[in-house]
Amino acid sequence: MKLGTVKEIKKYEYRVGMTPANVKSYASRGHEVYIEKGAGLGSGFSDDEYEKNGAILLDSAKDVWETVDMMLKTKEPLPEEYQYFRKDLILYTYLHLAANRELTEKLVQSQVTGVAYETLSDKGLPLLAPMSQIAGRLSIQEGAKYLEKFFGGSGVLLSGIPGTPKADVLIIGGGVVGMNACKIAVGMGANVTIADVDLSRLEFLDNLFGSRIQTMVSNDANIEEAVKTADLIIGAVLIPGSSTPKILKKDHLKLMKKGSVLVDVAVDQGGCFETSRVTYHDDPTFIEEGIVHYCVGNMPGAVPRTSTIALTNATLNYGLQIADKGLEKACEENESIYSAINTYQGKVTYPGVAGSLNMECSDIKKLIR
Repeated sequence: MKLGTVKEIKKYEYRVGMTPANVKSYASRGHEVYIEKGAGLGSGFSDDEYEKNGAILLDSAKDVWETVDMMLKTKEPLPEEYQYFRKDLILYTYLHLAANRELTEKLVQSQVTGVAYETLSDKGLPLLAPMSQIAGRLSIQEGAKYLEKFFGGSGVLLSGIPGTPKADVLIIGGGVVGMNACKIAVGMGANVTIADVDLSRLEFLDNLFGSRIQTMVSNDANIEEAVKTADLIIGAVLIPGSSTPKILKKDHLKLMKKGSVLVDVAVDQGGCFETSRVTYHDDPTFIEEGIVHYCVGNMPGAVPRTSTIALTNATLNYGLQIADKGLEKACEENESIYSAINTYQGKVTYPGVAGSLNMECSDIKKLIR
């Protein structure tokens, strides 16, 4: 199979879909790998490294798109890339279609096979997990920074010092993002409350962190009360492949302390705060009702070297299965791959996406078999 990677064109996105080590893995199995010149520079990988590991370097993204059978990316294609869509193309990347009707319609119209990292289910969400881990840890790091007065925050040090109060951190969602945010917040010495709807998950977190955290059932009454004292709130809610429910409403902002900070890690799925809107690394925050909002849609892009290596460690095995056997055969031998297919033969095939966009959903297993 002919595989390829291009330079990401999303603002301030420095990750890349394949490392030189990945290229060697594909090439050693007899596949041709095409890399746009300069694609890996943002993550610290030179063209020379790619070439030494068996890649064929091409001058432009257009050349790569038009050559490959499967395109491996990090982020969803932007409108400038829609022109490269075609019926026989497999697109293997994060898609986040539930919050993007335009992209979904373009994939359907062009009959691109969209294989989404974020919905592949195999004892969890293995292709989403590494970025969730990074985003969770970054959420506290960024939240602590934007609590500084210079950035519009209340001027509270997360850990406090002896004789001063620590910051109160509320984490909404106890999954991978929430757990990693909790780990960093606890490590920095904050007062941490973590909320989730799943009692068994709260029990797990209580056993893990013990008396260092407070667990809370996530419901309207509890959230409304907790936001009153929170200095930093992390939105870590996920419904795989579907739009995120709005847990924090606009009216809640009036109850909060001025200068408090919201970090919406779920913003690329629509966001779990009603007032969220996507921001970028060059201008990551905005203030509404005196509350600082940090809503960067590609948070792990801030640490591209770590993020690229972590992501491709996870995506390589499934990519090899698709490349070695073809998508249909790979699905037959590893049924978890079915769950990653969001579009196929001009149809939406992932229920969460179809439900969020009010589109018809087709059974991928029936289409392939």
